[in-house]
Amino acid sequence: MTTTANGLQLKDLDFSYPEELVATERALFSRILYEDPSLGPIEIRRDELLSFVRPGDVWVVNETKVLRRRVFTQEGLEILFIRALNSERTEWEVLCPSSRWAEGTEQTASIVTGDSSGDRIMRFSIIQRGRPQVVRTSEPFTEELFDAMGELPLPPYIQKARKQRHTRWADETQYQSIWAKNGGSLAAPTASFHFDQDFEEGLRSRGVEIVKLTLHVGLGTFLPVTVDNLSEHVMHAETVSIPQATIEAVARARAQGGRVIAIGTTVARALESMGRGYFQETPDGSLSGETTLLIQPGHEWRFVDILATNFHQPKSTLLALVASFSSLDKVLSAYQWAIEREFRLFSYGDLTLWTKVSLLPDAKALAAIDGRDSLEESLDESSDESLDDASDDSASDDPMADLDDLTPRRRSDD
Repeated sequence: MTTTANGLQLKDLDFSYPEELVATERALFSRILYEDPSLGPIEIRRDELLSFVRPGDVWVVNETKVLRRRVFTQEGLEILFIRALNSERTEWEVLCPSSRWAEGTEQTASIVTGDSSGDRIMRFSIIQRGRPQVVRTSEPFTEELFDAMGELPLPPYIQKARKQRHTRWADETQYQSIWAKNGGSLAAPTASFHFDQDFEEGLRSRGVEIVKLTLHVGLGTFLPVTVDNLSEHVMHAETVSIPQATIEAVARARAQGGRVIAIGTTVARALESMGRGYFQETPDGSLSGETTLLIQPGHEWRFVDILATNFHQPKSTLLALVASFSSLDKVLSAYQWAIEREFRLFSYGDLTLWTKVSLLPDAKALAAIDGRDSLEESLDESSDESLDDASDDSASDDPMADLDDLTPRRRSDD
C-alpha cells in the first residue's frame, strides 16, 4: 500500500475482475464472504450469518428509497437529475454526457399525460458545464413527472454488462430494499438486498434490535475519484437523519457489550459522522444534517463493530471505507479469493462481512472449513465467556464517551 502523510494513493485501490462476474440482477440466494480476522476469507451461508448474532446486538439499516431520476431525452441523451437548485424546481444539478450536448441546443422529453389535454414536451437547456452540470427545465420538474418520465438510476456498469440502457421491469422491485421508505436516493443501499422479512424475524427471535436511519445516496457515494491522492477528493454532501431511538440503541449496545452491525457503507458513514460536527440535534432528539465524511485507512472507528456490504468497484471511496475497517491488503486479498471462486460482484452481487474480532471461537473455526453442516450448531454451543471476551476486545474503555456529546462542533479531518 502506498500512503503519504496526507492519505492513500488511488492506484492502491485498483484491482481487476472478469466482466462476466458483474451481476446484472439479484440472485435468489446470495453468497456471503466472511473475512475472519484470523483465518482470512471464508464462505458462509445466510443461516450461519444469523447464528453469529446474539441478544443485545443492534442491526442498523438505511431506509432510504431510490427515486426515478434518470431521464432519457428524445435526442438520445441520458440525464441524471441530482437535486433542484431553486424552489421552482426549474434549475437542476445533473450528470450527463455534456460533450454530446451542443452549445445553444435543447434536449427534449415527452410528457405523457394520459388525459384529454394530450401529451406535451419538456425542454432542457444546459446553463453550466463541468461535473456536475446545471440544467434549466421549461416547467417545474415535480416528483409526479419524474415518476411518469424517469427510470431508476441503475449503475452504468450494470447497463454495460446487460448491453441495455434502459431498466427492466424487475428492477422496480429488485433495486429497492425491504426497508425502503423515505424517497431521496440516486442509488440503493445494496447491502440490504440480501435480507428479507423472514431474516428480519430471525434477527428479532435472537434478541437483536433492528433500528433505522436515512442517508440519501448522492454524489458523495458514487462520484468517481479523479485525483491521485484520495485525501484530495471532494466528498459531496449527502443528507442524513438519525432518529433518537437509533442513537439510544447504539449507545445502549456499546454500554452493555452488544455489537453495532452496520448494513452497508451508507449506514457506516452516517453512524461514524455522529459527534464529528456534521449534524444538528432536533427538538425530538434526532440528528439531521449533511455529511461529507471521507473514510479511508487511518479513520478512527467509533461506533461500528461489524460491517456488511457488497463488493465495491476499484478506485472508489467505498472500497477505501472497507479498507479502513479492515486493511487494504486483507480487502484486496479477499476480493481476489472471491473472484477466483466466481462470486457475483457489485450492486446486484454477493455480500461481504467484516469484523474487528473473529465471530468464530478458535476451537470452532475449523467447522467453517471442514464441517460445514456443524458450524451453526458449534456456534450455538459456544460459551458465553468466549463471546463476552470478544465483545470486550471490540469495545472502548468508555463505550458511552463518543455519544455523550453530539452537539455541533468543527468537523474532524479524518
